[in-house]
Amino acid sequence: MTPAANQTEDAFKPASLILATMGLSLGTFMQVLDISIANVSLPTIAGNLAASRDQSTWVITSFTVCQAITLPMTGFLSRWFGEVRTFVWSVLLFSLFSLACGLATSLPMLVTFRALQGAVCGPMYPITQSLMVSLYPREKRAMALAIISMITVVAPIVGPVAGGWITDSYSWRWIFFINVPIGIFAASLALTQMSGRIEQLVKNRIDWVGVATLILGVGSLQILLDKGNDLDWFGSTVIRVLAAVATVSLTIFVIWELTDDKPIVNLRLFRHRNFAAGTFAMVLAFGLFFAVSLLLPLWMQNTLGYTALWSGLAVAPIGFIPILLTFWVGKYASRFDLRWLTALSFAVMGFVCFRFGSFDTEVDFTRIALTELIMGLGVALFFMPILTILLSDLEGPEIAEGSGSATFLRTVGASFAVSITTYLWTRGASASHAHLAEFITLSNPQVRLGIEAADGSLPHYGAAMNQVITQQAMQVSFNDIFNGLGFCFIALIAVVWLAKPPFISSATRMRERSGQP
Repeated sequence: MTPAANQTEDAFKPASLILATMGLSLGTFMQVLDISIANVSLPTIAGNLAASRDQSTWVITSFTVCQAITLPMTGFLSRWFGEVRTFVWSVLLFSLFSLACGLATSLPMLVTFRALQGAVCGPMYPITQSLMVSLYPREKRAMALAIISMITVVAPIVGPVAGGWITDSYSWRWIFFINVPIGIFAASLALTQMSGRIEQLVKNRIDWVGVATLILGVGSLQILLDKGNDLDWFGSTVIRVLAAVATVSLTIFVIWELTDDKPIVNLRLFRHRNFAAGTFAMVLAFGLFFAVSLLLPLWMQNTLGYTALWSGLAVAPIGFIPILLTFWVGKYASRFDLRWLTALSFAVMGFVCFRFGSFDTEVDFTRIALTELIMGLGVALFFMPILTILLSDLEGPEIAEGSGSATFLRTVGASFAVSITTYLWTRGASASHAHLAEFITLSNPQVRLGIEAADGSLPHYGAAMNQVITQQAMQVSFNDIFNGLGFCFIALIAVVWLAKPPFISSATRMRERSGQP
């Protein structure tokens, strides 16, 4: 795309910036929300569609696999169809397949429509970032990224609570039906406000080798990460085959994309220092954050005995500070070195992990909620600065391409983090259980007293003690993992300093020097 075309797109202003922002934000919020809202409804879906719990997890896996495949293709799709048209059609098709999911009468039908949902929603988040950056004046672009950051934080929090309430009060089908009016409204706003935006379409040949290796590689990798714990990792032939296919396919993909003159994914963007450093820091930090977000509800439900609703309410305070600070961060963050804000964010999240690592099974709801409230400060200072850093070297169509690639890597990083931490928690609990059980012998005076208190019934005492040991073993493993996550967050502070200011694009710096608006 020519510089003149870029200037034309950047100069476009919608009739109402507020309505355009609302349309983009609603569409993206709906998509991010849908990733988490279905999780809490899986047991109900499995029972209603006569499927096992393991089979029902394909409702999640099919969505994440297909979304991961289309995410890095965002740049190609936006060049081929235009950013506005791609966004509008993605939202409309997402709404259509949401309706189909709600009407599904069998698990295979639901999994198929969830896969289509994931495929069409892949470009939505990166294109939203690109459009928001282009619509807002240069001095307010930090605000645009702050709004997107708030969506990224709030939607996953609302998802489990809303999903549980809708499923309990109405039906699991309504977690999909609710997307239809929201999606139509969001698409209508985006289309009416941005239909006049001039876009220079570039319809190059389709890189079929890149498409094929991307689908095989990413699809195999995502299924491997989602199903690894269930299939005993490399003890399973299925996992070994998936690992081989992913390794070969992705190796070919990277080599091909770096040497092809019209690649479907522009890996050459990583030549930009800030994009490479910012993406690296975001992938690692988001993986750690996602691991925290996953383990906390599991810990509260499996170890502390919380219901899904109460565990959702306990983690909800994480969204309060980001909501309150969104506009402050968007308005004033650019006055600071963004690396210091990101470093402070990692320090806060590391402190919170250490605090969680000090809890025991007697911890109350208030302490958990207050700790999550502190975590919200770290989150508020994380997303907007890191997004600004990684996009700072990019211009025009590179923004959509870079955002798509960064979001894809963030998704894969989160999948790795979830698989690794879940495995470590389970394995650590088993090891701690075996260690604690060594002390339960008849030679232990406390054990003999316990048996006497149980009216001399060894089976009853044994069952009760096994339950206590299991709970404590899970707690010990949980504490070990969170202490490890805390050290990882602290170590990440060094990574963000690989980026180099100023965190504005070269074209913007040239305009500022020449006095152009």
